[in-house]
Amino acid sequence: MTFTFAPAKIADLSEIMTIERAGFTPAEAASDASMQQRIAQISDTFIVAKDDHGHVAGYIVGPASDSRYITDDLFATVTPNVTTAKYQTVLSLAVAPETQGSGLGSQLLAHFAAIAKAAQRRRITLTCLKRLVPFYEKNGYTNEGQAESEHAGEVWYNMVKLF
Repeated sequence: MTFTFAPAKIADLSEIMTIERAGFTPAEAASDASMQQRIAQISDTFIVAKDDHGHVAGYIVGPASDSRYITDDLFATVTPNVTTAKYQTVLSLAVAPETQGSGLGSQLLAHFAAIAKAAQRRRITLTCLKRLVPFYEKNGYTNEGQAESEHAGEVWYNMVKLF
């Protein structure tokens, strides 16, 4: 299966939210309003992957930041990307259930890394659950330990990729 990658558009919101709700618990998942704000504010770092039929098969999104680690306030409020930010964050990476296992998650990470490099950001930072640490390590991220995040009452791990 081949995918095309492009900035998210408001017309993609319904499919994005279906994938978001399938991939995250209700406490973890972003709201429709939050995703709509992300599309409006940071579409340059909100990338959707579309399948051969033009349907959203997955996405990755996050704002630029000067902080090495993600802070919980980033989940609540998004501001436009600052060109001088040192880090590219990932707030959500999700793939439609029927597309999981196709390698799309790794393709989205690689596409996002290319965007970060082009913007002169030298690092990507994200938090993930313990069960996902091996996936991110396979994609070149280093586990820098348990995060201070209390998002959704879960235990998160700081993952950073340096270029």
